Amino acid sequence: MKMGTAAGTKRMVAHTCLALTAGLAVAMSPMVIGMAHADPVPVAPPLPFPLPPAPPFLDPAFYNPDPARVAAAQPGEILSARQVNLANAWLIPLNTRAWQLSYRSTNTRGEAIPAVATVIVPYRPAPSGQRGLVSFQFAEDSLSQNCAPSYALQMGSLPNPLNSVHQLEFVEVQAMLQLGHAVVVPDHEGPNAAYAVGPLGGRITLDGIRAAENFGEAGLSGAGTRAVLWGYSGGAIPTGHAAELQPEYAPELNLVGSATGGLMADISTAVDYNNGTSTFGGAVLGGLFGVAREYPQVDKFIDQYMNPLGKATRVVHEGQCVALQFAGFPFVNIKGLFDYPGGDPLRAPEMQPVLDELSLGRRGTPTAPIYIYEAPLDEVMPVNAVNKLYDTYCKDPNAKVAYTRDLLSEHGVAAVSGAGSAVIWLNDRLNGLPAADGCHNRDVPSEILDPGAIGAVVNTIGGVLASALGMPV
Repeated sequence: MKMGTAAGTKRMVAHTCLALTAGLAVAMSPMVIGMAHADPVPVAPPLPFPLPPAPPFLDPAFYNPDPARVAAAQPGEILSARQVNLANAWLIPLNTRAWQLSYRSTNTRGEAIPAVATVIVPYRPAPSGQRGLVSFQFAEDSLSQNCAPSYALQMGSLPNPLNSVHQLEFVEVQAMLQLGHAVVVPDHEGPNAAYAVGPLGGRITLDGIRAAENFGEAGLSGAGTRAVLWGYSGGAIPTGHAAELQPEYAPELNLVGSATGGLMADISTAVDYNNGTSTFGGAVLGGLFGVAREYPQVDKFIDQYMNPLGKATRVVHEGQCVALQFAGFPFVNIKGLFDYPGGDPLRAPEMQPVLDELSLGRRGTPTAPIYIYEAPLDEVMPVNAVNKLYDTYCKDPNAKVAYTRDLLSEHGVAAVSGAGSAVIWLNDRLNGLPAADGCHNRDVPSEILDPGAIGAVVNTIGGVLASALGMPV
């Protein structure tokens, strides 16, 4: 592939250097940053085959641009953009249009931060004449920026079996692309990989929608674009918070629906539920370390009261992708890793404001319709907390909430059995069909038995297999 512009030549040289050494990456960063000052932001072409993309820690110009430029931008404002090639299983090209956007967002203290999102637009036409936008939040569940979807989904990224969840959930992204909708995938953990921090991820998600809608190459309709949110498990955390934050943080967005599954509604309840009893206890513990990256008071509390075993466990968790977060330290006694003189560390006064901020239902009911799917047998996310959240939302007479409990599933199975129904519900919202008024809940043996659910799953798998043969999406 020829690089036809000076900007393209600069980016090819920059990425070649980035892939060789972090030091040269820093040296090249002013050149790449300079590309983002033009208005509109120029779009750098994709890397020529077989040059692999640089991991985020070797790509500071894009992932961590000049703080002064970030601070001067508005939330959702694009700082730089580049075209990328995506792949299934790291090496099987996906024939679609895709870009990465570096943009400005806001952390939980109101400070400007950089963020990155991947925007994907299918070749097939929009089903309703106006292309809808799905913001898909992956269950990244990691403590390293190198585990972010913007890197993991790229053609030629390093195959990482510890980061395999991205490849599985990418099938759900393709389900929405096959229906003719655009998708934006934010790196919702932010520049510090702050895992499980819903208020942060919610802001990054909403600003990612802003950036995608204002990115000319995507061909969307600006803030009038019908947009929906979707996330499961670790991806449901920023999704749920984004839905609650949207009326205040991004009221101009035309958010028409939000789907979450395997939802952690209350972090305190989740720790209690998994403490010493769950194979997923390590993932919850990793979330506590992620929270400490965003909230200095939590980091200080851990440093002060975590015992030597706990601090050693933290060293092992730091910088790891999702598989180790889940597989490491099953049945861990999380509270036993603290020597807190007051007893239960989660009841410490200095922890309460943060835990309250991390819990859903504190900001009121989202104005956009909500679809929730949960397994009562979920071994990591307690269903009682989701039941309570449903009751909290439904105190609002204007609430539109559809809640399904998948009785025969557990956490991993419900992610698959509920996907087809989520696709159908989101597709209806994007095509302009209104959600039912009021609150509705139901118990089903399995959501895969819902009308059309099996067909949605089969069609998606067929489309993914066809794309592996080069069929355009």
